[in-house]
Amino acid sequence: MKTLFILLGALALVLGLIGIFVPLLPTTPFLLLAAALWVRSSPRLYAWLIAHRRLGPYIRQFRENRAIPLRAKVLSVALLWATMLFCIIAVVDRWWWVQLLLLAVAVGVTWHILSFATLRR
Repeated sequence: MKTLFILLGALALVLGLIGIFVPLLPTTPFLLLAAALWVRSSPRLYAWLIAHRRLGPYIRQFRENRAIPLRAKVLSVALLWATMLFCIIAVVDRWWWVQLLLLAVAVGVTWHILSFATLRR
């Protein structure tokens, strides 16, 4: 199980890193999942992740405050809607049902992001 948790944590970390650049793929939940898996399987990997200069603050802030920084909320919602509107208008312009589905996904993800408290510095 220890090896499985380490591998699943690595996969979660990779998905979290991809999520930094892909608006529909969330970063923080995957980083939290990697931390949760590694705390049970590899204290060394967990310590590395928590101490990481860029990734560590995501995990620490969310675990301590259950909140998302205002800048991260604004950036993620803006990128989400820019990407979704581009896809709705330019990519799937002939399939109205796919457009509605993408719109519903955008609304749902926006609601999810905004449902968390806002961390003010």
